[in-house]
Amino acid sequence: MDISTRDSGLSVGEAAARVGLTTYTLRWYEQEGLVAPVGRDSAGRRRYTQGDLDWLVLLTRLRRTGMPVRDMRRYAELARLGDRTLAARRALFESHRIRVLTRMAELEEDLKMLDYKIDLYRRTEEER
Repeated sequence: MDISTRDSGLSVGEAAARVGLTTYTLRWYEQEGLVAPVGRDSAGRRRYTQGDLDWLVLLTRLRRTGMPVRDMRRYAELARLGDRTLAARRALFESHRIRVLTRMAELEEDLKMLDYKIDLYRRTEEER
């Protein structure tokens, strides 16, 4: 994702809009400890950098895949501790990947049922 930011960064509203969050959700992420403290300008207003935006995109994708907030929080904690936590972060993602693949398989089965019913109704309508 190529997001151009000025040296001063983006405001809360601008950052939220760029990554597809509401300002409420962005602030909630901060309160939950999912986002490291964001830099501030001389007036004390939050200013988001490209790195902050990249982190927010990762969080939104993790959430979209159904990762529980407690796991997202754990990941954020591990990431802040640096490279010594690489194995733990990988393990967390591997575990979540299995859940995502399982859910995808379930959705695939659900989709087959929907396709079957749509086809059944379409054929029944055509016979009338």
